[in-house]
Amino acid sequence: MNARSKIILPLVAIFVILSGSLAACGTLLAKWGIDSNVLIMANILFFLISLVVFFVQKRALSKVNPNVFLRTVTGGMLAKMFVCIAAIIVYKLVAGSDFSKVSVFAAMILYLLYLVAEVSVISKLNKQKNA
Repeated sequence: MNARSKIILPLVAIFVILSGSLAACGTLLAKWGIDSNVLIMANILFFLISLVVFFVQKRALSKVNPNVFLRTVTGGMLAKMFVCIAAIIVYKLVAGSDFSKVSVFAAMILYLLYLVAEVSVISKLNKQKNA
């Protein structure tokens, strides 16, 4: 396994585990009032945006100026926030009266899982001398 695929392994693992779990627990989630399709789409969205932001931050770690990394972290947070807001607005417009607030809050828990994985990996890379 090369170094590039090894560093994204936590994000890929979370994506695979969540995808399988959400597909398997669809009826249980429905009992709780959670739309599993919303969570599956949120899982895909968070995985893709986390990968993009992660690689931008990884590239910024190699810069001499530490402000570059701080700007990319801030920009990544803003990008994720705007993508989440846009996704919620699109979901509200598409779902209409079937909009599920519980599904949106469950999706935010998925966001936190991806955030923890991304921050832990980028922190480990930041501690390395040749990040």
